[in-house]
Amino acid sequence: MGSALPRIPPLGPRGEDCERLASARAALQALLGPRPSLRAGARSPARVPGGSAASGGRYRGAPMSSPAPHVVPIFATPFGVVTVPEAQALNSAVAALFLERASRESGAPGASSGALAFRSRDDLLERPEEPLRTAIGGIVSGVSAVAASISEFSAEQFAALRLQARAWFTIVRPDGCVPPTNYPNSSWLGVYCVTAAPPSDSRFDSGMLRLHECRPGTSFQDATCGGLRLPYRPSHCNWPPVPGEMAVFPAAITHEIAMVRGSGELVIVSVRVRFVASEQAWMPPW
Repeated sequence: MGSALPRIPPLGPRGEDCERLASARAALQALLGPRPSLRAGARSPARVPGGSAASGGRYRGAPMSSPAPHVVPIFATPFGVVTVPEAQALNSAVAALFLERASRESGAPGASSGALAFRSRDDLLERPEEPLRTAIGGIVSGVSAVAASISEFSAEQFAALRLQARAWFTIVRPDGCVPPTNYPNSSWLGVYCVTAAPPSDSRFDSGMLRLHECRPGTSFQDATCGGLRLPYRPSHCNWPPVPGEMAVFPAAITHEIAMVRGSGELVIVSVRVRFVASEQAWMPPW
């Protein structure tokens, strides 16, 4: 069981008590051995290189050398920009077709019509007009190219997937916008610009496609947060529509078209796309 501590006799008169305590202390030291002083063993608090936040000063010692850190994005969101030559050559004809259809189908079932914006039914892939069929074919191919570019599937495996899509056009007039939205039961969304509104002198984001920040976080930010570069910076993402170009991103991301502050109209084609494997017969309806 080890050595027993010496027995301390009962306390008596003051002089005897002092002698007994002294002899007990000596016996304990003999049993336990020399002990280091707490004061001698204490260390001063560690200091972080770079200075004290409380004092505002900085330590001017030699800089620490270390290997460069390896930093990679782990929650990356794909955002592709595609030029669609097939549609770009037909923009004028397609825009005229859309304007005529909007005036004819205002208030039709499945369409959304207002003084500042018109959204058609999502049936552009079924329309028979030849300029539109060629343009829509190029737009859908552009979405497929973005999805394939980041896929681990081989070209043969990707080609075996069955593509499903729904497409519609939107005309945004001055002071109009497209409210924030997203699309369930879809994987990808393509937003193709047919006609862009002129820039506004009052707002830089007039008519822009804005993707809302979707990563969870808190409201806390320090000095480093505002200096982060893409893709690490937490913020909304703005894309200025350019005729002949298309933005492609996951359909689950909330997005909007900011209010058109200048003159002229913004005409866009939106297409929802998903890819179905042979074993996915359970795919839900649109």
